[in-house]
Amino acid sequence: MRRSSVRSAGLAICAVAAMLPIAAGAQCSLSGAPDNCSVPGSVSMTAGRVVQLEMSAGSTTLTAPTAADFDAGFNSTTGPTLTVSANAPWTLQIRAAAPTWTASNTSPGVPARANKPATDLLWSTVSNGSFAPLSSVDANLVTGPATAGTATTLYFQTLYAWTADTPGNYSLSIVLTLTSP
Repeated sequence: MRRSSVRSAGLAICAVAAMLPIAAGAQCSLSGAPDNCSVPGSVSMTAGRVVQLEMSAGSTTLTAPTAADFDAGFNSTTGPTLTVSANAPWTLQIRAAAPTWTASNTSPGVPARANKPATDLLWSTVSNGSFAPLSSVDANLVTGPATAGTATTLYFQTLYAWTADTPGNYSLSIVLTLTSP
C-alpha cells in the first residue's frame, strides 16, 4: 500500500508543477521603491492580402426587347452594384462562362436561337458610356487601390436582330473575378 501512495504523491507533485508558470525571458521584481516595474515585450503578426466582392443581386433579368429595340438593334438594363473591399491594390474582371447563350424554346415551331453569341451582351461601368462586348476571355472591369468599399454599378446593353433573335428564353452566365496581384 505504501508504494502506491508514494506513486500517487509523485504524480500529484508532477501535476502541480505542470500548472505553475514557467519563467519568461524577462522578469520584473520589486523590493522597496519604486512601486512599479515594467518588462519590455513584443507581439508580431502577418497580414495577408484580403479581398472581398459583394453583389447587390446574384442575377439580373434583362429588359425584354420591344419592336423599337429590334429597330434600334439593342436595349439597356441596369445590372448589379459590385462592391470591392481590399487591403491592397486589386482588379475586378468580367467574362462570359460560355461563348454562347443557353436558349430554350417558348413558341411551337419556332426554335430559340441556339447560337446567340456572348458578344451580344455588352457591358459598361457608365450608363451612357462606351460598352464592350462580353467574351469568354477575362476583361478588366475596374481596378483600384486598397479600399474599405468601392462600389461600381454594372450596365448592360443586349443586341437584337430581327432575323436572328427568335422567341425563346435566353440566359448567359457571367464570371466576375477579383484579384489582388
